[in-house]
Amino acid sequence: MRKLAFGSLTVAAIALGACSSGPGTAVDPNVFPTDWQNETITTLTGSLDDPNSIRQASVADPVLKQAGTEQRYAVCMRFDARDDNRQYIGLQERVAYFYAGHINQLIKADAGQCAGAPYRPWPELEKFCLAKKCT
Repeated sequence: MRKLAFGSLTVAAIALGACSSGPGTAVDPNVFPTDWQNETITTLTGSLDDPNSIRQASVADPVLKQAGTEQRYAVCMRFDARDDNRQYIGLQERVAYFYAGHINQLIKADAGQCAGAPYRPWPELEKFCLAKKCT
């Protein structure tokens, strides 16, 4: 029994040691998000009640925006999606914040948070479909 406990403790210590970061492994929080479109579509559609048949989708390319006391890359987006009852709920605006090149947070945009964003059509989001008929 003691061997099993000691073995488990050793495995746990090794696993924890592998997770720790040593000196010199600092991460640049503002690495440009190179795969931002795919990552944003995947994250956004996973958070919607009905990710199929999105309409009026538009997006602004990543820009550095103030996020609290820091600056982070952010992507503003607008779209009209359906709810659980398959009814369109009107234009929504969301903002995705990136850390080290990957989405860290995707939230509903506050009033003015994306004001002046240079939106452009986003057909990739409108064409997104999870239904069997789409494949």
